[in-house]
Amino acid sequence: MGNLGFQEILLIAVVVLVLFGGRKIPEFMRGLGKGIREFNDAKNNVKKELEEGMKEKDSTPTTQP
Repeated sequence: MGNLGFQEILLIAVVVLVLFGGRKIPEFMRGLGKGIREFNDAKNNVKKELEEGMKEKDSTPTTQP
């Protein structure tokens, strides 16, 4: 993400406050948190499936002609 200093973060916070207003920010943050949670759940499911697939591949005997 790069180096964000205090001034840049403050500027972003002010812009968000102006754009969304004080009442919409908690709603926006809840939606953002829910989206991040769903993304992490999907990522973990894919990782789990890949690991299970690798275990399954390793445990199946290979036959040579």
